[in-house]
Amino acid sequence: MFETILGNEKNKQVLQKSIQNNTVSHSYMFIGIEGIGKKMIAKDFAKKILCLNQTIDNKCDCKSCIEFDTNNNPDFLIVEPDGNSIKIEQIRNLQKIIQEKPIISNKKVYIIDNADLMTKEAQNCLLKTLEEPPEYAVIILIGSNENLFLPTIKSRCMILHFEKISNEEMKRYLKDNLGISQINEEMLDMFQGSIGKAINLKDKQEDYESIYAFINNLGKVDIIDLYNYAKPIYKFKEEIFEVLDYINILLLKKAKQQYIYADCINIVEDTKKRLKQNGNYDMCIDNMIFNMCDKFF
Repeated sequence: MFETILGNEKNKQVLQKSIQNNTVSHSYMFIGIEGIGKKMIAKDFAKKILCLNQTIDNKCDCKSCIEFDTNNNPDFLIVEPDGNSIKIEQIRNLQKIIQEKPIISNKKVYIIDNADLMTKEAQNCLLKTLEEPPEYAVIILIGSNENLFLPTIKSRCMILHFEKISNEEMKRYLKDNLGISQINEEMLDMFQGSIGKAINLKDKQEDYESIYAFINNLGKVDIIDLYNYAKPIYKFKEEIFEVLDYINILLLKKAKQQYIYADCINIVEDTKKRLKQNGNYDMCIDNMIFNMCDKFF
């Protein structure tokens, strides 16, 4: 159980013991940053709750486990945001389905992913089910921001806080699963303990290394070479704020030795503001690169 999922051993042990001791709660809240395995753990936990053999071994060929692995288990449902939120109609639909007794297992499990995006109306609607859940129902709320949940919702859930994946664990994962053995510490810092962000690196490592070279060579090579190093930044329009955070991580470490890099951090922060105000993307990046280079020439 949970063998292939990285980190958060304490939470995994808590959930595993609840299966072994038959003390599974009716409602859980999994809280932590995006990309650290909350949903994977929730699904693995759900599979074991529904398992007809009640085994913690991942290798089970009972009808429930087989249908779970093929996404056909009628006693399991994931509710996800409809657009930017989870709406009251979705919770009402869940409440209707939850009243139907299990078909295969003795339990039914419902995961509400990004549950912190529930509207207040949806949360108040869900509260009725959390107050008086059917004896066979287990509801798992997954979210990043605990403060967005109503206190009445939180008070009826067993809350598990998920920790960031350590840089050392991240290194081992990248090496063993993605074949990436060389990665700088600044890039690991950018992931902020999120394995999801790390997985996205696989096809982008060369670009990030070029950005690293851009910062590392400020004031050391001519402007043409610097612009060549910086070219990949233009490709990251959809994730530009993550890239700018990475640049600031690099600059912050250098600013401890040379204050001029602190001025560059201000340039990056100004670029973020302009982009959030819907400034022209290429022009914003042009200005940022030019102004940073100008500090050193």
